[in-house]
Amino acid sequence: MNQDMASEKTLFSDIEVAPPIEVFNLTDKFKADEYKQKINLGVGAYRSEEGKPWVLPIVRAVEARVTTDETYNHEYLPVAGFPDYREAAYKLLLGSESPALRSNRVDSIQTCGGTGAIRVAADFLKQQLGFNTVYVSKPTWGNHRGIFKAAGFQNVKDYRYWDAANRDVDLKGWMEDLDEAPEKSVIILHACAHNPTGMDPTHEQWTTILNKIKHSHSLKTLACTVNERVGNLVFITNDVKNKEAIKSQMELIVRVTWSNPPSHGAKLVAAVLNSADNFAIWKKNVKTMSDRIVLMRTKLYEKLKDLNTPGDWKHIIKQKGMFSFTGLNPSQVDRLIKKHHIYLLKNGRINMCALTLGNLEYVANCMHTVICEEQQQQTAKI
Repeated sequence: MNQDMASEKTLFSDIEVAPPIEVFNLTDKFKADEYKQKINLGVGAYRSEEGKPWVLPIVRAVEARVTTDETYNHEYLPVAGFPDYREAAYKLLLGSESPALRSNRVDSIQTCGGTGAIRVAADFLKQQLGFNTVYVSKPTWGNHRGIFKAAGFQNVKDYRYWDAANRDVDLKGWMEDLDEAPEKSVIILHACAHNPTGMDPTHEQWTTILNKIKHSHSLKTLACTVNERVGNLVFITNDVKNKEAIKSQMELIVRVTWSNPPSHGAKLVAAVLNSADNFAIWKKNVKTMSDRIVLMRTKLYEKLKDLNTPGDWKHIIKQKGMFSFTGLNPSQVDRLIKKHHIYLLKNGRINMCALTLGNLEYVANCMHTVICEEQQQQTAKI
């Protein structure tokens, strides 16, 4: 009886197991590894010198005050989100002296998680404006392509970004690809700390990029995050008369997606950004993180130089933000994982703040070893 039931075809029988999401699969393998000196460089979140998640002190302090306030509650927010948060977030993004702000051409929608703002934007562009083509950098954050496909975009294209030979931005290839973009194309730009390469355009290159897009029939979309896993989709219109219509259509998208955004994170961020004292402390907390990342970049670069590791490693100190496209190839990554218990993405991306003063020398030595081993094998074949 049980065997008959087990072999019977059901409605769900033909559903295939989806391929694992690389970064989470990598973490699962890391957790299962019993080697004491194992290191996870794949995690996409800030880590302290002790290798621990770090709650910013000002966030912890504000949370204690907010949650003990008798007026604090868990009532639904408006569909568009918490107004104090939304306004503070777009002022932080654009700067309080932004011409768009002064002319009242800015509004926003509070969104969820790391993808909510991009998904609402994609849905709006598809449903209201008929956009069907999006260009993302090659490489880009792994979720960008999937979000636009899920929103119904039939053409998800790449523009060249990473120059692997020089380990820098491929501006020439980028501009050539944008020249081929059809009208009504969405261009996804990483505002800063490009994920996964960590290599940002220079100020002069940004001028070239924005001038190129300005004179084309495309829509540029900057992708960046706000802390506490709350997002904010900010839009700027040429005519203030269009602002309310755009917001109302985005609210309808939100209504059938998550309906109301979560309030807790938004209230914390608003309490930080809307207080001059809290904001000053927050900037110091952010600098603490930034300084540690810069230190790890410098130390890794210096150690690889001291080891005379083949190659030019200056890109490590030129890159910005948490991530570094090291230049390690898939076979070298595979050796680091299997032989040295150092876990990183197959494209060679590492999280710089997963390095510590305690593990950096081990990582550098292992990188040096796998690179030299591969060179020796290639020489032997010749």
